[in-house]
Amino acid sequence: MVPHKPVPVLAVVAALLSWACAYPVVRLALPFFAPVSLAAARYMVAACLVVCWLCVKRPQLPRLKDLPRFLACGGIGIALYNILFNTGEQTVSAGAASLLLNTAPFLAAIAAVLFLNERLTLWGWLGSLTSFTGVVIIGSGQPGGLGFGSGTTVMLAAALCSATYYLLQRPLVTRYGALVTTAYILLIGAGLLLPWLPSAISTHNGWQAWALVGVLGIFPSILGYGAWAHVVGQVGVTRSSGLLYLLSPTTLLLAFVLVREVPNVRTLIGGCIVMAGVGLMQMYGHPRPQVKA
Repeated sequence: MVPHKPVPVLAVVAALLSWACAYPVVRLALPFFAPVSLAAARYMVAACLVVCWLCVKRPQLPRLKDLPRFLACGGIGIALYNILFNTGEQTVSAGAASLLLNTAPFLAAIAAVLFLNERLTLWGWLGSLTSFTGVVIIGSGQPGGLGFGSGTTVMLAAALCSATYYLLQRPLVTRYGALVTTAYILLIGAGLLLPWLPSAISTHNGWQAWALVGVLGIFPSILGYGAWAHVVGQVGVTRSSGLLYLLSPTTLLLAFVLVREVPNVRTLIGGCIVMAGVGLMQMYGHPRPQVKA
């Protein structure tokens, strides 16, 4: 039996802290920027770093036939996702937002069933129902509840974008590798957000506001993805996916430290139910391949 490679602890910590900080830092930055302008400014910073990295590494350019998929990933997974994420965080707490976005694997599995002819087991459907129950509990405790256009439904739309992005990028990561694929997608997303960059620049915010933009552009947008690509390369997709369950608790902790946000009991209970449902789906939701005799 081949022993498992050790988990790169420092890379895991770097990725989780980088991604978790996005939730409270976005809340701190929203008083200075409109949601779309904040997304444009954040990815302007990320794009500058990506261009420098691409100039040094000179990876393979995307094939012409892959360009529509890259554009879809950048448009849905970066531009639209961040617009919805920033809009939702205007009313949804950082902790609740991270728990609602934990439904992305659940939504990806449902999308795969509907559009990719994949199947779910009975346990998979039970996990889906469990996750949905948790979402209802969390959403009912947020401003606007689950009404159309509320922060909760906007955040669920962001989770759907994340799930769609996950499905779209799979073949690209296989062909180009995680880092190169992410670099091109970030660059495309930044380009699509470029029309709103002048609005962000013209707001004449102080250095504190732009420091927050710098944090968002460097840590969750660049460091988080880079560290996680290293983790996946070391231990594989299956083992690394389980570590993502640590993201919501990390977010809750950072939200308390940075913005003194204390989640209510309903959010905590709903979050536990969501994570249990997603875990059930991830572990037992898909039929095991039959081994031929």
